Parts: sequence; C-alpha cells; structure tokens
Amino acid sequence: MKKVLAINSGSSSFKYKLFALPEEKVLAEGIADRVGIDGSSFEIELANAEKHTEEVAIPDQETAVNLLLDSLKKYQVIDDLNEIVGVGHRIVAGGEDFADSAIIDQKKLQKIYDLKEYAPLHNPAEAKGIEAFMKLLPNVPEVGVFDTSFHQSLDPVHYMYSIPNKYYEKYGVRKYGAHGTSVRYIVARAAELLNKDAKNLKLVVCHLGSGASVTAVKDGKSFDTSMGFTPLAGVTMGTRSGDVDPSVLQYIMNKENLDINQMIDILNDESGLVGISGISSDMRDLETNPDKKASLARNIFVNRVVQYVGSYIAEMNGVDAIIFTAGIGEHDSSVRENVMKSFEYVGLEPDFEANKSNGEKFISKPDSKVKAMIIPTDEELMIERDVVRLANLN
Repeated sequence: MKKVLAINSGSSSFKYKLFALPEEKVLAEGIADRVGIDGSSFEIELANAEKHTEEVAIPDQETAVNLLLDSLKKYQVIDDLNEIVGVGHRIVAGGEDFADSAIIDQKKLQKIYDLKEYAPLHNPAEAKGIEAFMKLLPNVPEVGVFDTSFHQSLDPVHYMYSIPNKYYEKYGVRKYGAHGTSVRYIVARAAELLNKDAKNLKLVVCHLGSGASVTAVKDGKSFDTSMGFTPLAGVTMGTRSGDVDPSVLQYIMNKENLDINQMIDILNDESGLVGISGISSDMRDLETNPDKKASLARNIFVNRVVQYVGSYIAEMNGVDAIIFTAGIGEHDSSVRENVMKSFEYVGLEPDFEANKSNGEKFISKPDSKVKAMIIPTDEELMIERDVVRLANLN
C-alpha cells in the first residue's frame, strides 16, 4: 500500500499525518513537540484512536523525523520505509518564486532558506524538516506546499504598499499573505456545502487561531487578505500585534533604547492577546479570567476581525458566506457570535442555537441571505493531494 506523509512544521514542533492511497485514509497522526527545547515529547495516534506519548529529548528536526519513522514501524503502521512514496511540507513563505506547490530539490531548498526574512519563525524550521527527510528518505519526492501561493492571484491594488515602488522592484516588498493552504481547502469545501461552483461565490474566510487572518475569496481566488509581507500584519493574534502605526515603533524604540530587531521580536512574541491582557495568548484562558484586561483583549480580537470582514464585504460588493475555521474559529462560540452580530445588516441571520456547538455546519438560519459556517480546516489533506498531483502518484 502506498502512503504519503504530510508535515506541518513550526519553529519548535511539527504535526504530521500519514495517508493511505488512493482512499486518503489517515493511518496515523501526531506531533513532535518542543523540538530543541527542554521538555520535548513525541505523540502518535493510530487509526483506531490508540494514542502513545513519549517524553523524549528531541534536539533537532532530524531526531524528530527519526522518531516519527521509527514509531510508524514500531506500531506497525508501516512495515518498510519504501511504502512512503511522497512527503509534503507546509511552508509559509514562497514569495513570488512559488506560484504553486513544487517538488523540492537542493536549489529550491536553498530558496526556502533565502526567504526566511519573509517568515522568520517558520521558513527556517520548515526547510530543516525537508532537509532531514531528504537525508533519511533520499529517494522519496519532497513537495513544498506554500501558504503564499494561493494569494498570488491578488491584484497589485491589493498587494502593493503605498511606499516607493523601488522597494518592490529591488526587494520584493509587497503583501504575500499566509494561511493559503487552509483557505484553499475551506473554499473547496464551502462550495460543496453550498452546492455552488466556487467561481460563482464571494466568501470571507476567518482563519482564527493563535495566528489569525481574514481572506476575501472571489471567483474561487484570493481577492484580498489581512496578513502582509510577513504573518505579523492584519488582525490581533495570540502573541502578534497585527496592524500598528509604524511611528509607534520609532517612539517606543527611542524611549526604550531598542533596535529594530528587538522591536519586531516584541511585536511577534509579546504583543496581541498576551500583550494586551498580560495574562495569556490563549483565548480560552482569557474567557474564564475575570480581569478586565482579559475581556478587553477578547473584544479587541473580535473588533479587528469585524473590521477586516466588513472591509472585504465592501471590496467585493457583497458576500455569500462568512466562514470560521482554525482553533478559535472552530471552537470559540462567543467569538463567532459576536462577529456574526456585526453583519446582520448585510442579511446574515445568525442561528445562535446552532452556534453553541462546534463541528462542520451552518450557523445561520436556513433563509439567511448571507450564510455563516463552521468548516474545520484540513491543511494536511491539501498537502497530501499536492504530493499526489506533483509526484504523479495517481
């Protein structure tokens, strides 16, 4: 039986799913967590829901990959490594170099490293993961699936910044967006649920997790998106600031005697929900905390999402559906409720009872002019399908 691995790497972890072909059945999934950090662990969950977690030192990506391959054999998910015929990797930033997913060779691997300034928390870790698989599975095609590729359909009106054009021409400074792999899945699934061709739909996809973005999708293509040159821009996030007046950076840097790298680290790691609240970057912690700053952080998060959703409805001159996905979007009914309430004026009639529970469903009333939906994302499935397509595994 042929099998494909889908890898979703973070700066200190990677999630994985092993798919059987051609039925796309998930045989195993899990995470290598806290890679390169004390307290690391490896988890595998089998198709029968049997789960195994091991506290083990994982100093680097290669160790994590070895643990994964050894565990697949140990729990008899595979008998031989030759059963793995392709590995797909989610990569955040492809710049203008990757308008589609691609089979990765040494030259393309170096390009992923070279694009690290576009996604400093992600690209280096993702490249190291690919390198580890290349070493341990040298004859297996490695496919890069770029979050930015879906947004290559943006018009210059939406991706250009209002700064001197020479910076785009010399350095490629423009909006690239992120979460494109997730949005691509959501659009296809929404079209199925709405029983319409994606090319005839106007959608706003709210990918709301620790990293959060809002994307306008028109005619099946990315029309505009909230993340920018890097994933730092846009709505308020768990630890990221989202949009902020650049003059604020200069002001704080002068007051605190900081350099620009220190300031960007603060915007990436100490801002957003955790910066506003001083409590946590997790919406669940803030929901149960009585501190006023906790509720303020949640309200600011909702407000920024509403701002982007509203602007995209205006840009597209209407919307057919507003879709919630990712950790917060799929599991925080209060966030969904408060976002929906803001769009009753455009014809959205929320079904607040349906919204109380999670899972794939409509959370608007049947006759609602504008639909609201929860669609759990499946980036790994999109990665697997790109591996099959590009490596000709049909």
